Amino acid sequence: MLTVYTFDLGEQLLMAQKTIVELVDDLDGGKADESLTFSLDGVEYAIDLSAKNAGKLRDALAQFVGHAQRVGGRKQRGAGTRTPVKAGGDKAQNQAIREWARSQGKQISDRGRIPAELIAEFQAAHA
Repeated sequence: MLTVYTFDLGEQLLMAQKTIVELVDDLDGGKADESLTFSLDGVEYAIDLSAKNAGKLRDALAQFVGHAQRVGGRKQRGAGTRTPVKAGGDKAQNQAIREWARSQGKQISDRGRIPAELIAEFQAAHA
């Protein structure tokens, strides 16, 4: 929907535009509440869905997502909630993870990124 306003100020004509975007559910044609993206076989898809249909999609994929390995991307947050993340994490924490890994007979370098799987194992062991 496009609304155009004109204002006559003598010789000058000012115009303002207001554009309203309405999402339409790609499944049932109703009002969509969100746009979702997902990938399958190397192809990325986007779909606009109502909260009800988005829930159905999430439920349908939940079993597969629960057994899948994340390979990229981040979970989306609401607008304005981004928190900067310090690369490499806390030095003391990294050292503790390395010491724990070695005590478990795992090979790990003295420097560099610690594999996410190893961090998860450490956290599970210390929960």
